Parts: sequence; C-alpha cells; structure tokens
Amino acid sequence: MLILLTLPVLNDNYIYLIHDPESGETAAVDPALAAPVLDALNQHHWSLNLILNTHHHNDHVGGNLELKQKTGCKIIASISDQHRIPGIDTPVKENDILWLGKHPIHIISTPGHTNGHIVYHFTNDNLLFCGDTLFVMGCGRLFEGSAEQLWHSLQKLKSLPPETRVYCAHEYTQTNGRFALSVEPDNQALQQRMAVINQLRGKLTPTVPSTLAEERATNPFFREDSPTLQASLGLLNKKPIDVFTQLRTLKDHF
Repeated sequence: MLILLTLPVLNDNYIYLIHDPESGETAAVDPALAAPVLDALNQHHWSLNLILNTHHHNDHVGGNLELKQKTGCKIIASISDQHRIPGIDTPVKENDILWLGKHPIHIISTPGHTNGHIVYHFTNDNLLFCGDTLFVMGCGRLFEGSAEQLWHSLQKLKSLPPETRVYCAHEYTQTNGRFALSVEPDNQALQQRMAVINQLRGKLTPTVPSTLAEERATNPFFREDSPTLQASLGLLNKKPIDVFTQLRTLKDHF
C-alpha cells in the first residue's frame, strides 16, 4: 500500500507526497514550495526520487529546482512544457508509463487549463493526481485551451473506474459546491455532500480526495448530459459540449 501525505501550502494549494514502503521510493506532486516537502521528508526519513508536475504554473513548479538540488530527484513533466518547466529530466506524453517501485503510473494528456497539462493515474492503486484539470465539484479555468479541449480531457477522466480517488491541487470545493447548487439546486446528492463539505472546512480539514463516483453525482462539469441540469440551464436536449461551455462561462462569472 502506498502512503500519501497531503501538504497544504500557499492560500489553497495541495502538494502530495506518495511513498512506496516496499521500494522506499517517494514522489512529490506539484511542489509549489520546497520547504514543506523537505520538512516532511525529514520527519518521515524518506528520500525524494521523483517530482510529478501536471503543468507549468508557478504554484505547481516553484519548488522544483531547490528540491532537485537538495535531493537529486528526477523531474517528470509534459514534453509540451519542456521550454517552461524548470529542471525537467524526463519529458512524457499521453500513454507513457512511469513507475514508483512496482506501481505503474499512466500519463493522460488533459489540455484545456493549459495546453501542456497532464495527469498521473496510478492504475493499480486507483489514484488520480489531476492538477488543475479536475477539482472536487469543479474544473480548471481556460487559460490556454478551449472549452472543447477541456471537455474532451474531462471525458477521459470520467471514463476511469468510479472508485478512483481524485487528488486535485487546490481547495476550491466550497465555492465549487455553491456554484453547483446554483445550477442544479434539486440534486439531493449534491445537497448532502455540501453539508459534509461545510463541516470539513469548518474544521479546516481538506475535502480532497473525492472519488470519480462522487464527481459523477455532484460535479456539474461531469453532468453536462444530465437532463435535470440541462433543464435548469434552459438547455434541454442540447449537445453536452454546448452545455459544458455554458457552464464554464457561468462559473467564470460566479
């Protein structure tokens, strides 16, 4: 079994440390800062082997070079981001496979938030580290790609096993949930989930991870084909991509 640590940093970022006790290998996902990672490594007597970057924004790669200098770790990132992610050792693309010990990590290309965005799917462990493509009850803003690109990217994630645990890079859940309720107010699963979310945040407890099953039931960006959501938006029987595009526009101004 892999050991996961969630490190809250900055205003609302999460860095994840993934440790394989069998091999002794450790990976850090999207280290915005080096110091919290180094502190956690020292506390647990772990060595850092890999950095897994999902995209080039500084709040995901800011700790790369210091961690590489101090630990000798290898930096993994999209081949499309070689010119703008510092310290890349292994550029990867869709369908490439990495390993943490004996645990395979499949690379999925998910453009939309940025053109080079990728996610890391630990297939045998049902873990998905999805950066800023998919959030709990939300999805990333369109900084570089199109709504159609992001929709296609989310369809890839939506097709993964429902028990897959979703580790996104930000704590945006309460705001995302309020938006979800604004467009699908009669969704009982969503109402119940928001009650739990509000309790967690009241204690400053992370709302991550969720599961893809939960996202299918409550995330409007996974429910663009839902007749109830379409009816709420006045878009009944419209193409899912058109519903998704309208949702993304509404969220941008929420």
